[in-house]
Amino acid sequence: MYQENYEDEFVGNIDVVADTYANVNEIEDGEMEDEELLMQQAQAGVQAIPEQVRRFLGHLYRNLKNSTVNDLAYNYENQFVRLSDKYYAKAPWPEPQFVAALVGDDGLFLTLYRELYYRHIYSRLHPSLETRFRSFENYCDLFNYILNSDGPIELELPNQWLWDIVDEFIYQFQSYCSHRSRVAKRSPEEIELLKENSQVWNTYSVLNVLYSLIQKSNINQQLLVSREGGDVIEAAGEFGTRPLYKMLGYFSIIGLVRVHCMLGDYTLALQTLENIDLGNSRGLFTRVTACHVTIYYYVGFAYMMMGRYADAMQAFVHILTFVTRTKHYHQRSLQYDTVNKKAEQMYALLAISVSLSPSRVDDLIQTQVREKYGDQLHKLQRSGGGDEAISVLTELYRYACPKFIMPNPPNYDELEAAVEAMEPQDYQLKCFLREACLQLVVPTLRSFLKLYNTMGLEQLSTFLDIDAAELRNQLMVYKQRCRQVRCTSGTDLLNGEVTPTTDLDFALQDNLIIIAESRVGRRYADWFIRNANKMQDLINNLENRQKAAIAGAGKPNGEEAAATTTAAA
Repeated sequence: MYQENYEDEFVGNIDVVADTYANVNEIEDGEMEDEELLMQQAQAGVQAIPEQVRRFLGHLYRNLKNSTVNDLAYNYENQFVRLSDKYYAKAPWPEPQFVAALVGDDGLFLTLYRELYYRHIYSRLHPSLETRFRSFENYCDLFNYILNSDGPIELELPNQWLWDIVDEFIYQFQSYCSHRSRVAKRSPEEIELLKENSQVWNTYSVLNVLYSLIQKSNINQQLLVSREGGDVIEAAGEFGTRPLYKMLGYFSIIGLVRVHCMLGDYTLALQTLENIDLGNSRGLFTRVTACHVTIYYYVGFAYMMMGRYADAMQAFVHILTFVTRTKHYHQRSLQYDTVNKKAEQMYALLAISVSLSPSRVDDLIQTQVREKYGDQLHKLQRSGGGDEAISVLTELYRYACPKFIMPNPPNYDELEAAVEAMEPQDYQLKCFLREACLQLVVPTLRSFLKLYNTMGLEQLSTFLDIDAAELRNQLMVYKQRCRQVRCTSGTDLLNGEVTPTTDLDFALQDNLIIIAESRVGRRYADWFIRNANKMQDLINNLENRQKAAIAGAGKPNGEEAAATTTAAA
């Protein structure tokens, strides 16, 4: 089924292609080179494609035309990556006009190939401004073809490829916004090009694509009806019943969460997920690991920026536990680097959340956090909210936060003002630190209060080296900060109940602090039951192997030959 060295011969005619595409390499001033020279260049361009790559492209084209999704998934997730490492580690893939020869100038295939072509440049090389423009135009062609057809198009792609299309579309949008905002590093020619092409990678255009895919697929209606037990097919409509539209619409919801977080609108980001149940272990987001990790990363980050640290920790612990248990399955996967990077960022965000709102988390994850960020956690607890704590929080936040963007391009007519404008990354950091500085009183006071059952106000003020009146204010802040809104369902992420988030409470009676600590016992029973089941499965597996080995050793030669023939068949 899956061929690495294709045995079928290449059926394209290089000479015909050279004649057809001889006029594509035009010089900038519009004058044509000598026709014979152009034909030689075109022919050389096709012939320069390695034979293995030609066969791969031919196989990919046939699988696309035949809608063999499993073969497409293997081509995309395995062979494309291996060929990129072998032939194009530091170079772009062959130009699309030369690849057209191998696929009969098929427009849809070439649009999908260009998407891979430009994505490879973004990941392995440094894209030029012209490349950014052309990639945007190609995305416009692809989405216009999908959205503006009279009926559903006959196209099936693997879920991983569909997710990567949406994810890469948003990544290139973010990259372009960062590129255009750094006006101090742009040449006058680039400034003029950016000014003339203000509609390229426009925020409104990107949002319009994502909302259009959601609307075309009726995915929100499908999710709502599915949760209520209704007729999903009727709610899906003509387009939503097709896997292509359904999954693109679903992934666009996750993409919108990412875009809203990059714009700093965390409330709208969580509201976008109103029809997705994160508590459903069989949700569509679990079909692609990178999507699964991405949705929890942005949900957890949105909670953290909203000051709901308990919900943020719950999101981070859930997905980090999943990543830890399944990590060995993805080591050779296309998604491994993405998942691993996001996991490292979430460990940093979890360290921030735990330091600002101390509470018990899963022992395995807690151990990982202390191994990675033990020194930073110690500094946060020791500094008592001083400059050292701010420095540690800034370092962790800059490493782990998403890349924020400005929705509008800078004013290129006033470059000095554009250069001096605050970066969106710095603005979001400022907002976070303003909230975190108020929260830093919690770990500092908690570290002293948990050592006593009763304590005098003057005594604690002496330990902290602050005035008693100021300490009383900090204790009131502590009481208020230890009560947060906590999500009570997997679908309503915005609303919840106000509950205490710490296991340490106190009452202030005149100048006496009365401390009460509610210790939550560890659930040893679940741990023993889970590991006992694993041990029993292991024993059963070993016994079955031993029985199979004994049975195989006792068979006559004739039976062995028959068994071998049956196994081969």
